[in-house]
Amino acid sequence: MSSHRYFSATRFMTRILLFGVLVAIARPASCTDDATKLAEHLVFFEKEVRPLIAERCYSCHSLGAKKVQAGLLVDSREALLKGGDSGEAVVPGDVAGSLLIEAVRYESYEMPPQGKLSDQEIQTLERWVQLGAPWPDEPSQPPSNSPAKFDLATRAQEHWVWQPIQSPVIPTVADNSWPASNIDRFILARLEQVGLHPAADADRSALVRRLYFDLIGLPPTALQLADCLQDLSPNATQRLVDRLLDSPQFGERWGRHWLDLVRYAESRGHEFDNDAPNAFQYRDYVIRALNADVPYDQFVREHIAGDLLTAPRLNPQAGFNESVLGTGFWFLGEWVHSPVDIRKEESDRFDNMIDVMSKTFLGLTVSCARCHDHKFDAISTADYYSLSGFLQSSDFRQVRFDAVENNRQIADLLEHLDSSFRSQVADAIHSSGLTLPEFEGPADDIKPFVVVDYGAIETADFLQDGFIFGQQPRRIGDAWLDTRQEQPGLAFANNTFAVSDPFWNGMESTSEKGVSNKDKLVTLPLSGRSLRTPTFTLTSGDVGCRVHGEGHVFACVDSHRLIAGPLHGETIEAIVPSKKWIMLDLNRYVGHQIHLEFVPAVDAQLEVYCVTLGAPLDVYQSIDQRLTSNSEKVSNYSHAVQAELAETMAQIVADWAQRRSQLRSNLVLRSRLAMAMVDGSSEDDHILIRGNSSQPGAVEPRHFLSAISGTELIHIERGSGRLELAHHINDPSNPLTHRVIVNRIWHYLLGRGIVSTTDDFGLLGQRPTHPELLDFLTHMFRTEGQSIKQLIRTIVLSRTYQMSSFPDEESVAKDPKNLLWHYRPPKRLEGEAIRDALLATSGELDTQQFGESVPVYLTEFMEGRGRPALSGPLDGGRRRSIYTAVRRNFLSPFMLTFDTPAPFSSMGRRNVSNVPAQALILMNDPFVVAQSRKWAQRTIAQIPSVEARVTDMFTCAFARSPTAVELGLAMEFVENQCASRGCDQNEIDVWSGLAHALINSKEFIFLR
Repeated sequence: MSSHRYFSATRFMTRILLFGVLVAIARPASCTDDATKLAEHLVFFEKEVRPLIAERCYSCHSLGAKKVQAGLLVDSREALLKGGDSGEAVVPGDVAGSLLIEAVRYESYEMPPQGKLSDQEIQTLERWVQLGAPWPDEPSQPPSNSPAKFDLATRAQEHWVWQPIQSPVIPTVADNSWPASNIDRFILARLEQVGLHPAADADRSALVRRLYFDLIGLPPTALQLADCLQDLSPNATQRLVDRLLDSPQFGERWGRHWLDLVRYAESRGHEFDNDAPNAFQYRDYVIRALNADVPYDQFVREHIAGDLLTAPRLNPQAGFNESVLGTGFWFLGEWVHSPVDIRKEESDRFDNMIDVMSKTFLGLTVSCARCHDHKFDAISTADYYSLSGFLQSSDFRQVRFDAVENNRQIADLLEHLDSSFRSQVADAIHSSGLTLPEFEGPADDIKPFVVVDYGAIETADFLQDGFIFGQQPRRIGDAWLDTRQEQPGLAFANNTFAVSDPFWNGMESTSEKGVSNKDKLVTLPLSGRSLRTPTFTLTSGDVGCRVHGEGHVFACVDSHRLIAGPLHGETIEAIVPSKKWIMLDLNRYVGHQIHLEFVPAVDAQLEVYCVTLGAPLDVYQSIDQRLTSNSEKVSNYSHAVQAELAETMAQIVADWAQRRSQLRSNLVLRSRLAMAMVDGSSEDDHILIRGNSSQPGAVEPRHFLSAISGTELIHIERGSGRLELAHHINDPSNPLTHRVIVNRIWHYLLGRGIVSTTDDFGLLGQRPTHPELLDFLTHMFRTEGQSIKQLIRTIVLSRTYQMSSFPDEESVAKDPKNLLWHYRPPKRLEGEAIRDALLATSGELDTQQFGESVPVYLTEFMEGRGRPALSGPLDGGRRRSIYTAVRRNFLSPFMLTFDTPAPFSSMGRRNVSNVPAQALILMNDPFVVAQSRKWAQRTIAQIPSVEARVTDMFTCAFARSPTAVELGLAMEFVENQCASRGCDQNEIDVWSGLAHALINSKEFIFLR
């Protein structure tokens, strides 16, 4: 835009202030709840600060220390403020003036003396001081040799959230004319108790705009608004709500809420912001699930264990597995590409996964129990590490979700088919009198060195991603159809080994285009094609793999999978036909948990016999001698069978080949990929002393939270047990899951939850303002199908939801924080809704759904390692904001300014700030300026008269007509601008100035 046009727009903005009060919604003095903010800060203290101080400072500066150094105690806030011999240690809010920070920076004293804290640890302490050194209201810490008793049962009995969900009696009210639903009776009963009355109903246009934004995240068009205002029937609002709930755009609006909870991002953050390939498939899954109104218990089950469902939910149009996609949420967190301490990196990754899962589904800060029993809630450290065991028993994969269910059925049919023909071969051989020779087993002296033996592996330990290695190893002497030559032939397994089957050759995986990261695993065709060994402890770094064929072997250490850089490059080795033994030098990882993954080269065959640890040369020789001896015996046996039964075997081979060919024609060879979970070995995790990965303690069996399930362990027959975990999360006896989601939905619709701390129902969170209403809605939700759409419908059709945003002074004086809901507070739109409204208002919005994300638009200031090679378009391809790529290190400045959360942990309640940058963005951002011009162009093209244009623009912006004063001022502005500048040449500039002014009014970004 030229300087003259900017000056004109600015001059009009000065003029617009004269009637700004008429087009703006008065904003409450504070949009944040101080108590809620404090609760968030205390969670940060418990999770990040207290464990750090305890681990690095208590030995010299606590009541339990043998000798308190320098007179300084750090185990209470009071002690830190008092300080030691050198004065106060912490000045709340003053980082530079706090002696503690000077000491850990090594600027004066050097503390701790045995080694400086890491940069990240120092930053944690700096942030804590900057926040005001929040510390829970608690007595000074007792000596560490006489700790306060952790009484889980008492805590569970005393706090409301652990109590069973009730079905409360509907309260009676004096004014029976006001309630439109039972929700209203609960609200009105509390208001009447203190002599308050609800605000008037919102006017019809305000309600329509409110419903459109709350349910689909877009403003109504002028035509849609007119239809709603003209419909005066008693059921008009119900019909509007039903239309919006049925809109495909509902899932896009409510999907964005859910993505906040699971810290959705499409890159890994950290140093190079590596891509998280195919993360967008999870986003699309969420949108489809919400549009389909999948019952919430099924939605939860799919997230926790969608890969384990025997009857997964299939997409009704394309038939692919929807359920498995839900498990992708586990892996949306940050990944470190080259951790020096790989076990600590796993512990931190698991901590984030547990934190997100527990906050999202349970509304609890379980991760606060990583280093010690929870300081306030009925959550023990044992509970934390019991949940960690479910993650230790699971792993990451890129699932071929288009093909997985179809090909699972094919795999079962193939196993039955091959078994049938093997029986035919065995019967014919038996009739001829030929018998298998006796084969050599492994010598006793080599068994201590063999950690995985596919000649003797248990069925539960035969693990793979996909089906190409069959349902079990190929047993020595078994007949198999050899299709490696032009003409199929009969062969016999010369030893027992896991082997890939050429039946599955030709598989293609279509992944997200343009993926660019340095991960060496990305280049391997792992998806649906890998054999996974059971997990074992690496007692020696010399790992030998007896194989035959072509492909790769990958050593997955402590579940670390981002191999980008030289530090862990030794974990991947190529398998070539000329080598029988592939040796891995893993001495760096001795003592760690590890499993190996074998992947054949594309359309190549790979045989895997065994894996050894620390074996001397004679062990390799002994294994080779045994395998060679057995091969010779099988070769002689095969020649005898062919000589004796040539004609019979030829017919069996022909039939076998034909049947296999017919079955193969039903394979789905081409499939998209998505992040998902897969089961590994069944494992329990160690309790880590003070959360330190280098100090493992006792093993803790997998179970659910003890405050709910008691001491009962989960019976897990095989695998991770996540399906059993999902059952406990969904169990009606669990009072958390359904209360939490009901409260979230209330929060999204009313602007504040019944429990305002939506992610923390614990002691540090806020108590519900209307506990009976919360339980009433929860009981209804749980017993009536767990439909999210139905719950939303119930809430928005209440008069509580439909109240005006204008309270009377008496009510405000009695209930200044509106805790009793005597009016509906104005609600600021989120950044995504503001951006989408700009596109919709300008007529530029592309409503295409799903697919790969549009790259984020990169400003010249968005620099740093990992910056994408190409910037996305300024207008985001005109698509809704949910389809814009979310890159952790390169987040949209527009979104950040309007409080879109950085995706690091669950964020069920976004901050709502009021900062100058918001006004500056709406004034100067090139995207906003461009959309103002597009809006002007559309208005000029469609509407001929000045008055009609002004009216239409007000209607599009605010879902209402302008008042007489507003109309007069706007028309005067347009006329004056046209007179001074000439509308023939600058008409678009004039009208874009008006559009820009309307966008910059409060009413554009607030719901009244």
